[in-house]
Amino acid sequence: MKKVIVALMVLISFIGLTAGKTATDPTTWSDKKIEKWFAEKKWSEGWTITPDASINKREFAVSYFKNKERWEKAFKFLKSSDLLKLEPKRYDIDGDNLYATISEYNTKNEETTKFEAHRKYIDIQYVIKGKEIMNLTPRAMVKDVVTPYDGAKDIEFMNVEKVVKHLATPSNFFIFFPSDAHRPGIKDGVNALVRKIVIKVKVD
Repeated sequence: MKKVIVALMVLISFIGLTAGKTATDPTTWSDKKIEKWFAEKKWSEGWTITPDASINKREFAVSYFKNKERWEKAFKFLKSSDLLKLEPKRYDIDGDNLYATISEYNTKNEETTKFEAHRKYIDIQYVIKGKEIMNLTPRAMVKDVVTPYDGAKDIEFMNVEKVVKHLATPSNFFIFFPSDAHRPGIKDGVNALVRKIVIKVKVD
């Protein structure tokens, strides 16, 4: 009888541990559960800007639960900061693990720009003022590398085979993962001034 009780206790503990892991392991989640988690927006820390439809929800969920504290700090910074008044410069939120850069620039002509990608960091990009086109494509669509990867700057430039265009305005934000090749800062009609924040979330 004691052996049966011990076996049951071990089984219950195993089920509990497995259930706990599954609850925070989006790699095991169904598409429906991923969609539900994303739509609830508890991850946003109350920041009300709409996530762009281009965001890879599953990849975001996996990264979020892997480095939850970093993502929480990132969205708290976005919610609590007066983004229109911050001086254009780098802001360390958690050292090199998490930092933000405010910049102002004129949008560029598409033909003068290249796609870029990163390996060490994930980008949260949000146009605070103005608007621009952001081009996005999977890394698998890269045709050739124009500038080899620079580890110090965490960037490489390339040409791609397929382009999907997205409009970035103060009403939506983007998340670019290492699996995304992206080309931000493109003019929408005419070259115009843009104010943007990019938050760098380190990949572990």
